[in-house]
Amino acid sequence: MSIRTILFDLDGTLIDTNELINASFQHTFDHYNLTFTQEEILEFNGPPLVETFQKIDPLKADRMISTYREHNLAEHDNYVTAFPDVVETVKQLQTNHIKLGIVTTKMSPTVKMGLKLTGLESYFDTIVALDDVTHPKPHPEPVLKAMLALDADPKTTLMVGDNYHDIESGKNAGIQTAGVAWSLKGKERLLKYNPTYMLEKMSDLLKIAGV
Repeated sequence: MSIRTILFDLDGTLIDTNELINASFQHTFDHYNLTFTQEEILEFNGPPLVETFQKIDPLKADRMISTYREHNLAEHDNYVTAFPDVVETVKQLQTNHIKLGIVTTKMSPTVKMGLKLTGLESYFDTIVALDDVTHPKPHPEPVLKAMLALDADPKTTLMVGDNYHDIESGKNAGIQTAGVAWSLKGKERLLKYNPTYMLEKMSDLLKIAGV
């Protein structure tokens, strides 16, 4: 059965926010006199902020999240772009009646900012953000919520992402998964989680969806 519904992670998958995320973490750590290596900061890219900052300092976590978000919002438009092939591919999928959704660990306002800035805002039939769920990825809840909104069949649904929790969330929801080779943490890392597909470029989705 060919793919009829595609769910996408946002950051690092559709839009390149890697430098923005890195700069926002660095700004926050400088503000609180904390020192982390670039390798350590890379590992913070992906999970919900609350998870990251709670591990670093539970007492200051809320304040650190505020500092991070303030910087992230202020600098957003200076950094964020769509990855190559993304806009064209998504447009073609929509034209061919593939149902499209976004499942992200970002908060709704920043999701909308990123989509608008990159010209992607009109292509997605549902968006499930961090503030829409109780359990973020890798829990299946966000994926299942998006599937419900799209009336998607698990057999013909695909979750695409650049991080292990995208792959795990898709698997936990009983659907097919695709990693992206442009993941900041590297293609090899993602392959360890056995996604159904590995996209070398976003347009590989057209073949998978039979478009």
